Amino acid sequence: MGTGRRLAAALLLLQILLLPSVLPASSDGLVRIGLKKNPLGENDRLAARLVGDERRSRCQKHGLGLGNGGDADSDIISLKNYMNAQYFGEIGIGSPAQKFTVIFDTGSSNLWVPSSKCYFSIACFFHSKYKSAKSSTYQKNGKSAAIHYGSGSISGFFSEDHVTVGDLVVKSQDFIEATREPSVTFLVAKFDGILGLGFKEISVGNAVPVWYNMVEQGLVKEPVFSFWFNRNANDGEGGELVFGGVDPNHYNGNHTYVPVTKKGYWQFEMGDVLVDGESTGFCAGGCAAIADSGTSLITGPTTVIAEINHKIGASGVVSQECKAVVAEYGQQILDMLIAQTEPAQICSRVGLCTFDGTRGVGAGIETVVNDNADVSAGLQSDAMCTACEMAVVWMQNQLRQNVTQDRVLNYINQLCERLPSPMGESAVDCGTISSLPGVSFTIGNTIFELTADQYVLKVGEGDVAQCISGFTALDVPRGPLWILGDVFMGVYHTVFDYGNSRVGFAEAA
Repeated sequence: MGTGRRLAAALLLLQILLLPSVLPASSDGLVRIGLKKNPLGENDRLAARLVGDERRSRCQKHGLGLGNGGDADSDIISLKNYMNAQYFGEIGIGSPAQKFTVIFDTGSSNLWVPSSKCYFSIACFFHSKYKSAKSSTYQKNGKSAAIHYGSGSISGFFSEDHVTVGDLVVKSQDFIEATREPSVTFLVAKFDGILGLGFKEISVGNAVPVWYNMVEQGLVKEPVFSFWFNRNANDGEGGELVFGGVDPNHYNGNHTYVPVTKKGYWQFEMGDVLVDGESTGFCAGGCAAIADSGTSLITGPTTVIAEINHKIGASGVVSQECKAVVAEYGQQILDMLIAQTEPAQICSRVGLCTFDGTRGVGAGIETVVNDNADVSAGLQSDAMCTACEMAVVWMQNQLRQNVTQDRVLNYINQLCERLPSPMGESAVDCGTISSLPGVSFTIGNTIFELTADQYVLKVGEGDVAQCISGFTALDVPRGPLWILGDVFMGVYHTVFDYGNSRVGFAEAA
């Protein structure tokens, strides 16, 4: 298994980078933010893995009534799913506008960016920082703020300034200046901050969201915004985020609208989920769902997701990586152990680890700090390194029991099969896509079907291609709750109708 294969095994999908074509409002009164695509870097996948508690965080994010520990200036939300598509956009804050790359996220409601007063978090040194002294429209607020997620928190304080989105200027907008970003996630992430498009009910510090102020200040024709995600991997255009209405060129037919049942997230009632036209039964009586531009996959209750992934032959990505290490390096590792090679040095000698029996700061982080190089450089092989180190320990134990070499390798493979994927991602055999069943969701008495080539995310070509299931399990307190992320929104043009408190879906053009 060569370097290209190892890298392909660690990649998931093209990351979609929204670098706005700042277009003036057209004659139809719509404000368009153009989307572009960039390849997904390995660091984004690692960001997902490095946040070990992210699954719990997402449960907290979407589990209602969990509270915020009594802190009136904080709330529990999570960062995004870095495994797959990430939709970014450039905004400006201040006068003159200071540029920031943000996630446009319908699953949260605050705007936050790094602050020039962020002195002690390495992540801040690798992202744009807001400098209040350089803005003539800055107004001090100073109220503290903290956004909690699975493996840490972003903390800082509120400030007020003008925010530019496309050609719109939102005046006197409250936002968070982040002064502390302790997680490695922020170090490797490509975005600077997040611009939430959810309801005020989930806004940290009760800050008025940017979207609310767009409407209140009369900046948009209608209190509606819509997403069109271009999922064609061969097309350089990533789609558009439209403020003030919908572009008829982005969809076919008519939208099916359903009312928002609980404000906070864009939550609505969803009906049965079908696989190959057959009911899974779980949501026949109805399930709650949200449309979330900040989540890449489709998440749902383990009961149904396990059934779906079973029917499409999906298996854990981490298990596959472990088995790939055994297949490629298993005999070599075994031979080195038999030859009395120091176990702690084996994985570095076969080229899978940057360590040589010493723990501490990884070479990748040292490179970033010292040379300002790409963060991903030293982290790319982390997954394969971990698999190798586990294999060494397992093999040692088997050799102590005088087990034959064939039995050792078979046993290690069995252990690999039982490794859980920390982010719940599952791999699919790329050669089976044409024969996989469709998966459908019932919304507003309309069936929305996803074909296999729409719900399976393919990365790479030929022998290095890897295919990932678009479905991952997430059991939410007080659920069940489905999160229809970019895998679904890429197929179905999505309208967020704030004025009529409803969400609409139509086939994307």
